[in-house]
Amino acid sequence: MPAFPSIFSDLIMTKPARFLTFKCAKCTKPVKVQLQKVSACSHIQPYQGICACGEIKRHATGNPEAVKSFIESNDHSWHHHH
Repeated sequence: MPAFPSIFSDLIMTKPARFLTFKCAKCTKPVKVQLQKVSACSHIQPYQGICACGEIKRHATGNPEAVKSFIESNDHSWHHHH
């Protein structure tokens, strides 16, 4: 028997990670990115973090157009439009 009823295991599987770690493209040190606050939209899960060297790292999953828009944006006030 599973540790959680199936209703709870379904919720756990769909929740995106709050933090991810990548290698910095500039200095190769690890950089932790945090899930950014978005509305109740499921089209994109944007992540952003700053390496110790000052390089900004962006990552996102979801709709390819929304991901591209976020990754290419240099605007810190970026938000997903419907």
